[in-house]
Amino acid sequence: MSTGGADDDIPQAERKTVTDFCYLLDKSKQLFNGLRDLPQYGQKQWQSYFGRTFDVYTKLWKFQQQHRQVLDNRYGLKRWQIGEIASKIGQLYYHYYLRTSETSYLNEAFSFYSAIRQRSYYSQVNKEDRPELVVKKLRYYARFIVVCLLLNKMDLVKELVKELSDEIEDYTHRFNTEDQLEWNLVLQEVAAFIEADPVMVLNDENSIMITSNRLIEGGVPQLEQGMIVGQLALADALIIGNCANQVKFSELTIDMFRMLQALEREPMNLASQMNKPGIQDSNEKPAKRENPHKYLLYKPTFSQLYTFLAASFKELPSNSVLLIYLSATGVFPTGRSDYEGPYDFGGVLTNSNRDVVNGDAIYKRNQSYKEMHCLHPGDMYPFTRKPLFIIVDSSNSMAYKNFTNLFGQPLVCLLSPVAYPKVLQDQSQRGSLFTLFLYNPLMAFLYICGLSSMRKGLWEKCQEYFRKINRDIAQLLTRSRSVDQAFLQFFGDEFLRLLMVRFVFCSGALRLHKAFRETRNYPETYPQLPKEETVESPHLQKHILELASMLDVRNLFLDNTLEDY
Repeated sequence: MSTGGADDDIPQAERKTVTDFCYLLDKSKQLFNGLRDLPQYGQKQWQSYFGRTFDVYTKLWKFQQQHRQVLDNRYGLKRWQIGEIASKIGQLYYHYYLRTSETSYLNEAFSFYSAIRQRSYYSQVNKEDRPELVVKKLRYYARFIVVCLLLNKMDLVKELVKELSDEIEDYTHRFNTEDQLEWNLVLQEVAAFIEADPVMVLNDENSIMITSNRLIEGGVPQLEQGMIVGQLALADALIIGNCANQVKFSELTIDMFRMLQALEREPMNLASQMNKPGIQDSNEKPAKRENPHKYLLYKPTFSQLYTFLAASFKELPSNSVLLIYLSATGVFPTGRSDYEGPYDFGGVLTNSNRDVVNGDAIYKRNQSYKEMHCLHPGDMYPFTRKPLFIIVDSSNSMAYKNFTNLFGQPLVCLLSPVAYPKVLQDQSQRGSLFTLFLYNPLMAFLYICGLSSMRKGLWEKCQEYFRKINRDIAQLLTRSRSVDQAFLQFFGDEFLRLLMVRFVFCSGALRLHKAFRETRNYPETYPQLPKEETVESPHLQKHILELASMLDVRNLFLDNTLEDY
């Protein structure tokens, strides 16, 4: 403690102020570190602990504001220490967002991270000969960038990346560190995320227009009056990623990032006050329409994945749906047998090991045993006792066509193509085409048409026409007498309805495109959709061709699928 003189000269009140501050600081660190020990699965065990942690940080933040002069003089409080407290509060809000899927908490995290930058809390760190303090600053930048990516603040992301790059260069120049390659890799990963979208929408000034891909008011085709659909609601989503060749940043692959946003509504704009870092009051009524709770699992082992699945299944409310999204390398069967059950078609690899070579080629240590971390269709059977919606984006997605609905609960699988035309394969690092269709179908359509940029006016015109396409696809699904009831049982939930509509558009567009000529280029479903009434409907084909004409790429599509086959 810096006292500026003998301890006896310190007034009792000031001595107590320093003691109280040290107590709150130590208590906040204990609680924050304790968050790491909480189980990540389940929603009930962590809430009270987060509440206590927020409460202590609220007191700590207010305390340092009210007693800043005493703490400066008697404790030697530095600005980077204030920044560290603000950074921890920002992390709390970010992790609270991950736990609750309430996007308004992203805005709260952004407010604290932004204040650190605006008030230059970390500006003096580089003057101190302590590399661990500089690392704290670098980690703050990385966390701030993640939050900005999730909020689509791409212009700010680019500014932060430039600042982070300068900080890394200074850090590695001043200190003989061993983590230079790791920090340079972080910069490469962020750059890949910034450049992931294959199409730029340009304003009149040629600047890039930032488009949100979260669910907005009026963004889902409405149900027709009198339409009978299920009353199920999407409650939980497991977003699982393990693509060998796909860029990841902060334990998120591009596909995981896209699916995370596709399952969220636009956040409310809450004005965050720096002296009020509290959480939502427990007596407040929840928002009228909430986001589904999401678990993000990057390269989980089989035991980790099954633990999360079991926890979600256990806590799933009545009349609710569990969604499982799998973006992972395919595991293929080693041979054929007389009996082929749900474990004989392979599946997807959730956790990489030395058996993975060049993404999809898997060599077995022992051909008589199955891959330990492969998630087979049969592994899902216990969880079909409740409504289950599965999306598989993999080179062996078709393994999940061999499903059996044992318990009669609503069950739908949306399955990606297992291969793409060679002209598109070299873009896989930027994310899968199938997931891009589920995330931003117009951008995916432009991409398969070879368009890399577009003027804002034409983009908005196409978006307006696309809303009409969505409405008509919804009617195709609900009016067909041949569509399996499982699809209609999920149709009452806006997120699932939009995913199914986008899937039908994706399937219809790929079937009409001249470059996609093989059966393995097309997505599939379980249960099967009646193709003539949905993905190959003349009505849908007419819409797709009209959209292609608007973009002046009509020549890339077949005139009539029946004539051209």
